[in-house]
Amino acid sequence: MTMQRRSFLKKAGIGLAAGAVAAPAIAQTASLPTVSWRLASSFPKSLDTIFGGAEAIAKRVSAASGGKFTIRVFAAGEIVPAFSVHTAVQNATVECAHTAPYYFFGTDPTFAFACAIPFGLNARQQNAWMYHGGGLELMRDFFKDYNIINFPAGNTGAQMGGWFRKEIKTVADLKGLKMRIGGTAGAVLEKMGVVPQQIPGGDIYPSLEKGTIDAAEWVGPYDDEKLGFYKVAKFYHYPGWWEGGPELDLFVNMKAWEALPPEYKAILEAACYEANSDMLAKYDALNPAALKRLVANGVQLKPFSNEIMAACYKTAQEVYSDFAAKNAKFKKVYDSWTRFRAEQIQWFSISENRFDNFMTATQRISQAAPAKGAPAKAAAKDAAKK
Repeated sequence: MTMQRRSFLKKAGIGLAAGAVAAPAIAQTASLPTVSWRLASSFPKSLDTIFGGAEAIAKRVSAASGGKFTIRVFAAGEIVPAFSVHTAVQNATVECAHTAPYYFFGTDPTFAFACAIPFGLNARQQNAWMYHGGGLELMRDFFKDYNIINFPAGNTGAQMGGWFRKEIKTVADLKGLKMRIGGTAGAVLEKMGVVPQQIPGGDIYPSLEKGTIDAAEWVGPYDDEKLGFYKVAKFYHYPGWWEGGPELDLFVNMKAWEALPPEYKAILEAACYEANSDMLAKYDALNPAALKRLVANGVQLKPFSNEIMAACYKTAQEVYSDFAAKNAKFKKVYDSWTRFRAEQIQWFSISENRFDNFMTATQRISQAAPAKGAPAKAAAKDAAKK
């Protein structure tokens, strides 16, 4: 093996964007085998953001291997149902899947840590925990019992709270509400009187339109607009306190992974790393304009009240305590995750939040009172109170 190739493998293995390693890879793959995989997505093709994450991985893997390692992407339901892709990977029905790990909360609530749990980490904090806070090691130790190795491969950023036929003003308004929501959030809201329903993305609209459900959450403005929820529910609540920074993962069958040449392993890992970064950037770029269009179509933006948020937070802690008492795997990850979250909240409160609050206040005042010099002074006074 040449020095150049050893350098490539070392760099790609620690997660460099695949675009930076594509050219050396092609030069070194002449003697490598042809490998063809199938990927089962949990998402519909109509969503170029979240379904597109799997397509981006497949495209980069092919380019970086000179077309010798290919992955064919299948939408939810084409090979297996959206919520069965983990079993398909485990049983080697497919080599890999692109999914939201909390979909498999019913199998074990520990799955959700590889995605998001209520009042958890934002996207940057999730990446920090996974890549440098011990999270990836903990989750891979958990996933090995399912014959799966996981790779972070996307993030939506903080999500919206969802679409409601009626405005949610108090905790009492949640009782009896039939809502499309799953994972740990479903367990929290169920304890507060909500009737959670786990429905694949492509089936949410007809359920909401027919009145089978009263409310639904998905991701955020760009995806939600594409799925047309604003046509059948006008109250758009925020934030999605259950998804501060939900991670998407590539699940890979362990035997299929171990059978790959080292070069292909490096390429796949780098492609996932790139997809993880790119998806978040794409959502951040597309959501603002989509939200403006939704509001122009009569959507009413409504924040969850402090009363609702506080009640949900309290209930979430009770749910976690119950899970930890009954599930040793959950407790092992939860203890580490909780310590990391506490440190992150403290750090972000000093740096990111102070900056963000000032900039938000400045923009709001600038839009309301454009007098020279006034915005910054008023913003400083307003931000100092936060």
